[in-house]
Amino acid sequence: MASTSLKVVSINIGKPVTINYKDQEVVTGIFKSPINGEIYLSSFNLEGDAQADLVNHGGKDKAVCLYPHEHYPYWEKELGRSLAFGAFGENLTVTGMLEQDVCIGDIFQFGEAVVQISQPRQPCHKLAKKFDVVDLPVRVQNTGLTGFYFRVLKEGCISEDRTLKLMERHPQAVTVAFANQIMHHDKHNADGIRRILDVEELSESWRVTLTKRILG
Repeated sequence: MASTSLKVVSINIGKPVTINYKDQEVVTGIFKSPINGEIYLSSFNLEGDAQADLVNHGGKDKAVCLYPHEHYPYWEKELGRSLAFGAFGENLTVTGMLEQDVCIGDIFQFGEAVVQISQPRQPCHKLAKKFDVVDLPVRVQNTGLTGFYFRVLKEGCISEDRTLKLMERHPQAVTVAFANQIMHHDKHNADGIRRILDVEELSESWRVTLTKRILG
């Protein structure tokens, strides 16, 4: 990371809604809208935000979803449309935090709160339904332009005019990009898997998946 202070372009929240997709009702929390002013960040989510699928989304390891604003131009070209903040269902649209520049276990000050990167984001089928592009989750996964999650180490108030300040860079330096590469493209790289598993701060869901893989 070139700077220890990173910019939060937008804070986005939303409650689950029901949409009709190909004659089926789908409940999803992927629709997020920017908010202004101060908001409270708890150990599970931002005030006023919620997830529909609590098995695959939310929880302490995935309290806050981030997506780099630098990726927006690429997807606007790919999708042939302009994208508003929160387009990928992220809570924080950020700049200066690309997947290759941040590491699992990195700790940041965000207003009164303290947060830590726990895992890359794995795009799900709800993203495909939002944009009506069937293979969009796979395309996001394959490009590595996934974003990532924060867990909350200390609750507190935040607002969109505050920056994320790097407090502690994780000593093992396992980047989000490296974790994505091993999870999705280099699946049998035992050394790479062990390197990720050595990061104690890795989310429980990724730990379970990678442990099963290495045990065969």
